[in-house]
Amino acid sequence: MPPDSGLGAGRVVAALPAPQAFFLPRCEPAGGQRLALFHAPQAPYRGAVLFLHAFGEEMNKSRRMASLASRALAANGFAVLQIDLMGCGDSSGEIEQASWSAWVDDAVAAAQWLQQRHAGSLWLWGERSGCLLAAEAAPRITGTKHFLFWQPQGSGKLMLQQFLRLKMASQMQRGASKGVTEGLLADLADGRVVEVAGYRLSPALALGLAAASLQQPPAAVGASRLVWLEVTSRVPAALLPASAPLLAQWADAGYEVSSQTVAGPPFWQTVEIEDAPELVLATTEQLLQVDAQGQAQVQTQAQPAEPAQARA
Repeated sequence: MPPDSGLGAGRVVAALPAPQAFFLPRCEPAGGQRLALFHAPQAPYRGAVLFLHAFGEEMNKSRRMASLASRALAANGFAVLQIDLMGCGDSSGEIEQASWSAWVDDAVAAAQWLQQRHAGSLWLWGERSGCLLAAEAAPRITGTKHFLFWQPQGSGKLMLQQFLRLKMASQMQRGASKGVTEGLLADLADGRVVEVAGYRLSPALALGLAAASLQQPPAAVGASRLVWLEVTSRVPAALLPASAPLLAQWADAGYEVSSQTVAGPPFWQTVEIEDAPELVLATTEQLLQVDAQGQAQVQTQAQPAEPAQARA
């Protein structure tokens, strides 16, 4: 089946069966269950993909895009699992009960579920804070792992500060914005839950996010890939300035790195739900290209060695 990842022209994607919805049971300490959506591969199997969503309202704004890309990947032979982390969506618990470590545990459990059913390499696909989560969970996940990052942020501390500024923005309308962010950080440091934009954020989640970074896990030599995709409306298109050193660090750690910018709106933060068709297309094409390169490498290794006389 040829790639068909366009949003308007994706007749193959539209014709796919609905994903399988189920609850993934979780053990202590977090317990409960996590809502999961499984998109079965609809073409010859190419690999497994686990999607780790963004944080807060960015998650809600991105649900349509995550679904479109998941269906496009399934149409091209990938087994895709989406999971709502603890306290998010229809999963157990409230957001104030969640912790960063519980989210890492959720990611590991979801990866294990996929690996028990689908052999081969696993793509850890993160969006925004989900990229940080993927990097932290990866050392606990066995086998060859690749990474697909959508609009990654290299610093959890910066992400937390940006989130807390939403409170400052709301207070500005009341003329009381001075020291809001500092006060929220002080409350978190003292072990108190803070409320920002309707989300009650626990210290266990906030401080865990703040400590997270896009630290590259150990790479499988010659086998681990990183695909880094950014959406931009700038002309000419270019990666964010902070991205280049991070990409260099992953390359130095042994990853084969591919980066790309695509035109589109910042759908994770727009007022209305918006689509970025070029991002869905780039996602599918990048993963298909990695799969094709892997198959070619296997075929080359399987070829018998040329006899010495023939080489002479």
